[in-house]
Amino acid sequence: MKRRISLAMMTFAAVAICGCQREPSEVAAAGSVPAVGVSIGPVPGPAGPPPEPKNPFGQNPVALTEGRSLFLRYNCYGCHGGHAGGGMGPSLRDPVWIYGSSEAHIFDSIAQGRANGMPAWGTQIPQEEIWKLVAYIKSMRTPNEPDPPE
Repeated sequence: MKRRISLAMMTFAAVAICGCQREPSEVAAAGSVPAVGVSIGPVPGPAGPPPEPKNPFGQNPVALTEGRSLFLRYNCYGCHGGHAGGGMGPSLRDPVWIYGSSEAHIFDSIAQGRANGMPAWGTQIPQEEIWKLVAYIKSMRTPNEPDPPE
């Protein structure tokens, strides 16, 4: 009995090692049902990308002013300049953004940091304050910007 089991195991191992099993494309070429790359049944995961989070403060004038004061308090101007026109860090006033200019992208840039110098602030700054910074940054170059440059 033990001999039959070990013989069966050796046969299985030999088939697995030598690669005698044929690929689905080989089976299809041999005249079987053709292999098609279509899922059968429901496809796991969401139907599309999740919606981007929205800034809960939007363009609230109080939040914009608080965002400006947070920009100064957290020394963002040390890298981005006093009115975010650029310095050691990139300008936040121009329309060209490497990592995306949507509110969600700006939030992620502040919270997670970016390569080449932007530190991750997500563990240091509360989310509510990050959203206020985002609101202030998005207000730049608009009539709603608090304390615009001269």
